[in-house]
Formats: sequence, structure tokens, C-alpha cells
Amino acid sequence: MSLRRLAASSRSQVPPFAVMDILARVDALRAEGRDVVSLCAGEPSAGAPGAVSARAAEIHASGRPLTYTPALGTAELRAAIAGHYRRWYGLDVDPGQVAVTTGSSGAFMLSFLAAFEAGDRVALARPGYPAYRNILAALGCEVVEVDAGPETRYQPTPAMLDAAASERGPLAGVVLASPANPTGTMVSRAELAALTDWCAANGARLVSDEIYHGITYAGADPADPADPADPADPVDPVDSVDSVTGDEHSTRGVCAWELDREAIVISSFSKYWGMTGWRLGWMLVPKELVSAVDALAGNVALCPPAPSQLAAVEAFTPDSYTQADAWVAGYAQTRQTLLDALPALGWGPAAPADGAFYLYAELGAQLERFGDSREYCRALLEAEGVALVPGTDFDAVHGGRAVRLSFAAGQVAVESAIERILRFQRA
Repeated sequence: MSLRRLAASSRSQVPPFAVMDILARVDALRAEGRDVVSLCAGEPSAGAPGAVSARAAEIHASGRPLTYTPALGTAELRAAIAGHYRRWYGLDVDPGQVAVTTGSSGAFMLSFLAAFEAGDRVALARPGYPAYRNILAALGCEVVEVDAGPETRYQPTPAMLDAAASERGPLAGVVLASPANPTGTMVSRAELAALTDWCAANGARLVSDEIYHGITYAGADPADPADPADPADPVDPVDSVDSVTGDEHSTRGVCAWELDREAIVISSFSKYWGMTGWRLGWMLVPKELVSAVDALAGNVALCPPAPSQLAAVEAFTPDSYTQADAWVAGYAQTRQTLLDALPALGWGPAAPADGAFYLYAELGAQLERFGDSREYCRALLEAEGVALVPGTDFDAVHGGRAVRLSFAAGQVAVESAIERILRFQRA
């Protein structure tokens, strides 16, 4: 009898994020005394709102035991999240359909496990966040990448989904991100309605990644593909007032549940509220999936982090919203600085960055000098101490032509990076 060879499973063979290797090199260069400007991570530099941090300090100073919570989160936080949907979108959400998760990453794992069988085909746009395809692949799903370019603002369309289903077979699901990583582009209400209608007509589950809601910019109109990517004022959060309740509705992004309660909505405290390390996200769960998500959550993680949940209730106070909106205004200014610098940089087409805090751009003439974006990023980091992410993390087909810059690092860091990049390209 031959023994089974002990090795990593085939399902674990997903590509690592190139950004993690770059960040490791950034740390090494800084340890050597180098001054490095990192525009890699999609991580707000300010941290959590003051009210959240103050509440966390009180919780830890109190000495109260931080025990397990219910698998889907504390009742208080689930109710607060439901209130957020009334406040921003005019939606009535049953707190029982809110699942608090260990970051949005935990929400993706739980949603994919609950909604899809091994072997199911799930479509997503390319370029896109690599964890979607990697988690789906590790779970045994068949990832169907839809090649989405500037002509559709890097977003999928029903026609693209029709073509994908015709070529690969029926789709069980569609993953949509608006605003998207790495492009920052958004779909309009009409475009989202067309996608939800397609999913309903074809028996596919929509998974809507809305973690960048709240970080949106005026002048980059997702309803008009020809609209230029300027100016950079943040969107006025008030769009209309509910005639019954008097609550103000939001223009911070269209929630998929405004159109289809069969969709899974995923969001997070990491981006708008700047709470990346708190590892806290959530999902709005269709009724037929609640018990499955509850059971899975209890088995996979028992519960989300208790102290993070207790403090995160303060994210929904007026002061916290005001503080986060001030950060969005800062992102808007930094975004405009980058857009204004594009002619001098001499790069190729750039995504309009309707929202989030990324600029995704092709390198244009620089490709003739460096061959691809990985070599460009490597050389730039070593020569000038500027860290960018090559597009290969987000698009294995065309990503060698593009880079992603995160302007969450702030105005000073971006201005310094632009100066260094221009010097590097002149050398």
C-alpha cells in the first residue's frame, strides 16, 4: 500500500497578492533607512472615528469580560446597521437579516458557501478584486471572468453576461463591486437595475460588494460613460427626503437591496470609517439564506470580534459620520491632484475613479521602456522609493499594462509620489 503524499491541497493553490510582496519590500527598505512613499494598500490613514476609539478604550478599561457573541453579531450592532440603511438609503431592513462578519472577507466566504455549490459558475468583472476569484476557486466554484474595459467603465453588463453564459454555460451567480477595486468605477441605478433583472431572469444570485459606499465624488457620473473624471468634490450625502418618515436618502451609492432583496449585500467598517484592523464587516442576507449563514458562521468563526462589535455601534453617530465625511473630502482633493497630474505623467487611459480611493491607469509609453507593470513598479520602488501595485493583481490578461495607486495615504504622500515618479520617468 502506498502512502498518500503529504502536500498542500490543490484547492489552496491560489496566487498570492503581489501587493503583499511589495509591502514586505517596503518594510525592508524602511528598515534600511530609506524614505518610502507607499500608495499600495487600500487603507485610510486616519484610523477609526474618535467616538469609536473612545468607546473601545472604555470597554477595555472597564474590565468587562469580552465573551463570545451570537454568531451573527450582537443585537445592538445589527440594529444599528439596519438603522444605517434607513438613514442612507431609505430602506427598512430587518436586523434579523443582518449578519456581522469578520471583515468583508468573512462575509464573502460565508456568502459564497451559503449561495453556491461546488462546480457552480460565478461571473465577475476583470479587472477586479482578486480575492473574489481566489475564494470562489478555493471553494470549488468555476470562476467566469468577464473582460470589462473602459467602454463600460470596467463594469459588467447584461450583454457580457449573456455572452459568458453562452460560452461557458448557465451562471449561478454574479459578483458586482460599485465602487470597484481597483478602478473606483460605479454603476448607475439604471445599470444596477439591468443587472438585477438579468440575474432574476436567469436564476443567478447577485453578490453586491458595497464596501466603498460613502466614498464617492461628484462629476464622475456613472450614468454617462463619456463623462470626464472631474471635478473632485465629494457627493452631497442628501439626495431626497422620505415623504413619510422625513429621513434623508443618500447618494453615496445605490444599494442592491433597493432593487432586489434576493441579492446578497456586503459592506464593511474598513473603508468609509477607516477601521481596517478592527476586522468587522457585515452582509444583508436574503431570508432563505439566514439559517445557512448563521450555521456556517458559528462553525467557521464562532462570532466576529466582540470588542470591535461593542465599539462599532458608535460608528453610526452624527459625529462619526461627520468625521468620515471630512476624510472623504480629503480623498476628493487628493484624487483631483492625481487626475491633474496625468498629462505630465504621460500614462495611457485611466479609470474615472467615481468612488473609493484608487486610480487605475495604463502606463502608456512607459511600457516600451520597462516591458510590463511589474517591472515598472519594481524599478520605481528601488530607484525612488514609491510603491505602487501592478495591475497583474487585478487582471491576469491585461494587468501587465496597468498600475493601481491608492490615494488613501493622503495629499502629502501623493504629492511626494508624483514628484518622484516624474523624476524617475525623466531619468
